[in-house]
Amino acid sequence: MQKPNLNLKWYIGFKLGGTLRAFQSDTEPARSEYGSTYFAVMGPFKTKRAAKWMETFGTGNPHCIHVDAVERMAKANPTGRG
Repeated sequence: MQKPNLNLKWYIGFKLGGTLRAFQSDTEPARSEYGSTYFAVMGPFKTKRAAKWMETFGTGNPHCIHVDAVERMAKANPTGRG
């Protein structure tokens, strides 16, 4: 059984049209590597929960301007409601 790569960190890629995608990378995303896929990248996130929360609830949310804010919101309100 293969050991998980603990060096992978979670990021959010911003696509044209407002789509957000959570992805993992073991290096800081570079324009040469991800520039053809995303026009901007946010991260790294401390937790998968926050990255996935941002992917689901972050589009157009003015409170999602910093990784730490998203981490707090994802922990306090995992369903994104209310």
